[in-house]
Amino acid sequence: MSLLSTLARMEAVRDGRAVPLATVRHRHLADRPMVLVPLAAAGEAGAPLAVMLGQDRESPVLLTVPQPLDRDRRFALLADLAAELLPWLEGFGTEVDLLTREVKDPATGEKTEQVRELCTNAPQLLVPGPAAVEFLGLLGRSTRFRRSAETALDEGVDPGPYPVPARVPLLGRWLTHLRDRAQVPGSSLLLAMTDLLGRHWATGQSRLEDQHLGALLAWIDPPAGRTGAEAALLAETARDGHGQLLCPPAGPTTDPRFDSGLLAPAITRYDAARKLDDAVAAQAREAEIAALLEAVLRPTWDRLWQGLDLLRALPAAAHLPERWEGDRWSYTSHRDRIAAGEPPQPVRDDAVTAARKLAQREREQTRLDIQEALDDPLAMAEHRLAGEALAGRVVAVEAAYDETGRSPKPRPLVTVRTSDRPHGDPGRELYRAGGPTAQKAELVSADPAAGLVTVRLLNGMGRRKEPEPGSVPEPGEQVCFTLFELTARQSAPLPEPEDTPWTHGGPPVTRTATAQPDLPTAPADEEGA
Repeated sequence: MSLLSTLARMEAVRDGRAVPLATVRHRHLADRPMVLVPLAAAGEAGAPLAVMLGQDRESPVLLTVPQPLDRDRRFALLADLAAELLPWLEGFGTEVDLLTREVKDPATGEKTEQVRELCTNAPQLLVPGPAAVEFLGLLGRSTRFRRSAETALDEGVDPGPYPVPARVPLLGRWLTHLRDRAQVPGSSLLLAMTDLLGRHWATGQSRLEDQHLGALLAWIDPPAGRTGAEAALLAETARDGHGQLLCPPAGPTTDPRFDSGLLAPAITRYDAARKLDDAVAAQAREAEIAALLEAVLRPTWDRLWQGLDLLRALPAAAHLPERWEGDRWSYTSHRDRIAAGEPPQPVRDDAVTAARKLAQREREQTRLDIQEALDDPLAMAEHRLAGEALAGRVVAVEAAYDETGRSPKPRPLVTVRTSDRPHGDPGRELYRAGGPTAQKAELVSADPAAGLVTVRLLNGMGRRKEPEPGSVPEPGEQVCFTLFELTARQSAPLPEPEDTPWTHGGPPVTRTATAQPDLPTAPADEEGA
């Protein structure tokens, strides 16, 4: 946690409500996202108990399992979930933009035009917290390798025990892809609401306590007459007359008192009705379980939409379209892999693919940090406080030239009045934020006592002796210089999977396109070459 974030949490404690950490919204929000609240059975990982989902806050779809130990009913729930999600997921793959780029043949050196499809939009799934993201990934892993009875019949093989409905393995592939993409910094295909709110507001509690959606919202938007701490305590502990939490956990876990006091007896009654082969009683008991689960899921559902309203009130950051384009490439890539009939994602990546994914995520994290700093003064303040940037008002501009070449080149000296203390010696390279593209400078001198820093501009001023208008800041203008580059560097090229050395597992037996990372966020990325 940075010093500025710690200070913001202390201010939240003092003020009794959350303090903003951002002036803009740093994640893309779709016009109609799919909101999903999963619930898992206690004591058995990956056993779905209920799902509430939809795009209309007033009429969610509820899917339940009356007996989570019954695998047939569990797979029936997953089939219903596939029927709800897959048409929505696949519907974004029909409208595309055609992009053309030149590709050079390494053998002949000839350049040819390559046309690629990029889906004009992509799906967005919102869940309560990181635990729900991991649960969806677990569902994807447990279903994408399943064999359906229809597939086994086509292939002429035994489907084995518990064959699944036809669309369940495809749902598993999509859930796996969404979960993997959620690990890419800045991605917005699958978002956890607690992470979203925690990025934009600082509360007076710990990050672990922020994972309780009700408590987090209580700090951000406390009810009248209560402080954030009082409202959060009620959200965590308040119970009704039957001892049940008024704000249940935000999925996928359940409250132990709910499990032992309400759910377990209801499931026992359902099992007894089935044992007696009483269809009417079993149906009634199943409806009773569904009503119990709906009562547990509905508070979280309402709070997800409340968090969405809070986030929509923030203006969008300038670099959001660029990052969303990366999500569109990712979605298009996965759509194409499925259309090509490629096998599901492997359980473990080979060494080269794992290294490429790690390099991609490191590069995206760097890009995200830079873009957030450029979009948001509060994010840039973190770097200024760490000595990685300086901002202030220009007090003097002195014309100077580099006479070493055939013609003099402008190298003006800009003096800035600032309270920041950049951690760099004279000669350190700086980068101007908000100026001409990739304009560099060097630190000439810093006088902390007088609050003055002098820098020399090195480029971005045109090819003539006199700088182009607007390329040099004027006295009185607000400027910002960083000690870090304003673009993320490309990582070193990696060998192809078939050239992997034996120390890393040797060449794979088969090479599938599913092991490749996402398509690039821009044509210049090496992974799309």
